[in-house]
Amino acid sequence: MPIPKSESGEMPFLDHLEELRWRIIYSLIAVIVGVGIGFWIAMQFDLIGLLARPIFDLPQHPVEKLAFMHPSEAFTVTLDVAMTIGFVLAAPVILLQLWAFLAPALRRHEKRVAVGVLYAGILLFAAGAALAYFVVVPLALPWLFGFGGPSLVPLITAEDYFDFLFSMILTFGVSFELPIVILALAALGIVTPQFLNKYRRHAIVIIVIIGAFLTPGDMVWTTIALAVPLYLLYELSVIGAYFVYRRRQRRLALRPPESSVVA
Repeated sequence: MPIPKSESGEMPFLDHLEELRWRIIYSLIAVIVGVGIGFWIAMQFDLIGLLARPIFDLPQHPVEKLAFMHPSEAFTVTLDVAMTIGFVLAAPVILLQLWAFLAPALRRHEKRVAVGVLYAGILLFAAGAALAYFVVVPLALPWLFGFGGPSLVPLITAEDYFDFLFSMILTFGVSFELPIVILALAALGIVTPQFLNKYRRHAIVIIVIIGAFLTPGDMVWTTIALAVPLYLLYELSVIGAYFVYRRRQRRLALRPPESSVVA
């Protein structure tokens, strides 16, 4: 169990490691329980069918069912879905353990910032994942199938489809964390709003390159679908960096000069 703190609120280094070990153990237990619950949900409810709606609902290239080519592939796909659900269910416990470990070392304003960053990160990841599932994948699939022509019939295996789907969801979810990264750099003083405004054109080129590199299959639609929201998030980050920069400048201005501190 976590090590109790001394009266001064401090803990020796080895006690910190012991507490970290218990936090990790609790997180692993939460993941195992979450995966077990996720596997039960995946077996009781047709979650695979729900996740496969984008490919089942194609108007021009309808796919009635997903095939599997190996005896263990159906179990592997179900396990992948169960693990995804399990990590989602275990995420609150993992974040709680991380917060319990880091919170004692944070000041009051730092705790408020950390909570805001945590909620913003979750919402941004969910927004990116939702965009991938509801918009990008339904647009990308018919565009890809259109290259088959009349001579090619799509025979999509469950493993290939879910690899494609989860890679798109993860790519968009992680990419939407761009404002968090930029605001963190601004809070540390590494970048400024003036710097972000000056190199906006360079940022656009980098965003397009990132969109083309991260989206699988070298697809123009998915590159555009990722690059446009990333650019909008970049502009939002510039506005946020302006406020972070002003707060940081006011905080530095209130610090006493080093000479007076030494004296």
